[in-house]
Amino acid sequence: MKETPTLQQLLNSASIKRRFEEILDTSAPSFVSSILTIVRGSSKLQECSANSVVAAAGMAAALKLPLNPSLGFAHIVPYKGQAQFQIGAKGFVQLAMRSGQYRTLHSGPVREGQIKEIDFLTGEIIRGEKISEDIVGYVAYMELLNGFKKSLYMTNEELHAHAEKYSQSYGYDLRSGRKSSVWSTNFDAMAKKTVLKHLLSRYGIISLDQQGYAMMKALQADQSVITDDGFRYIDNEHGGEEKIVPFSEVTDVPKVDVEPEENNSEEQKEETSEEKNE
Repeated sequence: MKETPTLQQLLNSASIKRRFEEILDTSAPSFVSSILTIVRGSSKLQECSANSVVAAAGMAAALKLPLNPSLGFAHIVPYKGQAQFQIGAKGFVQLAMRSGQYRTLHSGPVREGQIKEIDFLTGEIIRGEKISEDIVGYVAYMELLNGFKKSLYMTNEELHAHAEKYSQSYGYDLRSGRKSSVWSTNFDAMAKKTVLKHLLSRYGIISLDQQGYAMMKALQADQSVITDDGFRYIDNEHGGEEKIVPFSEVTDVPKVDVEPEENNSEEQKEETSEEKNE
């Protein structure tokens, strides 16, 4: 019986090394080193299949998003023995800003009273006056250079319902009273990411040029295990059903002339504590 290669063996293989070099050029060795460092620091990731770890890392590389946990752009997250690719809110912002078409992009909490009403026709948010520090929901806002503006608001109840519908692990937490899901342990980070992801998927610039295509890939690949057949959303599978979005090759993203940046600014460090392992 043929032995399954270890992560180290896979990363040392000629084909994998060549593919990372094609994508990242001289940054490939440091990127591969970061993969090993991340896995060594997580007992759960060490239990995941090496192929799923490499595939998740390959998607991050193709999107030119560093996996450095201190930055919070992209993550490799363990779930039931498989490694999922997950992109952080800052990763979506990074991809959007690379297009050069966004003036503003933001997501954050909304406190009681800050939203007076939402115009049913235009979707425009009419602001009110904050009456308490209680967070009642989350909002994402985008403005393009051409003047197009759009916002999206979700209440805490809508966000919890979304999490329960699309995350089995969160549903398990609700039934068992445990806190194992990221939705349970870091609701703020997941809420910010979710409203931003919804806004971009509905109204963001998604086109067939290299930057728009990269955003489309990121939206598809987020929170999935990447297989030879497509993206498998194992945290949203019920009754053994596999939800697959076919694609030709995991790293088939048009070349983007942006190298991963490891900017350890104080502002990024503060935000990362909320967004780590989304």
